[in-house]
Amino acid sequence: MSEIRTERPIRVAIIGYGNIGQYALQAVEEAPDMELAGVVRRQSSLEKPLPRELHGVSVVSDVSALGQVDVAVLCTPTRETPAIAKELLARGIHTIDSFDIHQEIVQVRHELDEVARAHQAVAILAAGWDPGTDSMIRSILEFMAPYGITYTNFGPGMSMGHSVAVKAIEGVKDALSLTIPIGTGLHRRMVYVELEEGADFATVKERILQDPYFVHDETHVLQVDDVKQLIDRGHGVRMERKGVSGQTQNQLFTYEMRINNPALTSQVMIASARAAMRQKPGAYTMIEIPIIDFLYGDRDELIRRLV
Repeated sequence: MSEIRTERPIRVAIIGYGNIGQYALQAVEEAPDMELAGVVRRQSSLEKPLPRELHGVSVVSDVSALGQVDVAVLCTPTRETPAIAKELLARGIHTIDSFDIHQEIVQVRHELDEVARAHQAVAILAAGWDPGTDSMIRSILEFMAPYGITYTNFGPGMSMGHSVAVKAIEGVKDALSLTIPIGTGLHRRMVYVELEEGADFATVKERILQDPYFVHDETHVLQVDDVKQLIDRGHGVRMERKGVSGQTQNQLFTYEMRINNPALTSQVMIASARAAMRQKPGAYTMIEIPIIDFLYGDRDELIRRLV
């Protein structure tokens, strides 16, 4: 670990201000070693009245208007984050994102790593709770029992990434995707869509079913009049591993949590912003970073308290 120590707070910019961005603002405000540089929003959003909590906050359309920025936290749709991250890394700004298309993470990591190294910056990608902290737990369970099977059962709850993916489909006014665990790592997706006037439900449904977010799971698409009446940001996970330690079989482990989805995602991202300041240039997933780098406080005191 190459730790950068500064007397001044870490200056954090929040890019995007949807569900995660709102909670990221709260997490930065509660972090004793950080200060908010400002919030970057689309120009169209700047033309609307500011939410009350942004009064007194620098809200701009480009991060360059915020002065010194150490870390940019990307609270943007997953499919937009790689391009945004590359642009910011090229400016020498560290980036944190919660990219959650699992099968693309390795490729995106290689792409961001090249840009980050070239500009002496750090990218931490897939920084949320899954992928993210759940990835760390899966790793721990695997070295505790190297042989065996781990099942990750999500939900029941609202999936932000899946919901955002549906909202991007032409003809969709609003959407909610719920994840229902079936067991043994299998899931059912319940997708509720509110359509734009004149949109064809059958066409929208087919596009959802063909989207990479849904193609591997049992998915049901339902049309509703008002999605907002259905929203509950609660979510959760139950992770189970049955495996072998050495030559001893039947080692059983269970990890479970029930959470507010965007609040936890943003908290992990802000902890990752701290960790980014302690890494050498390059791109990282959370399992590649020492746990202590995510924590605030004196290193020896953390070891004394937690070990």
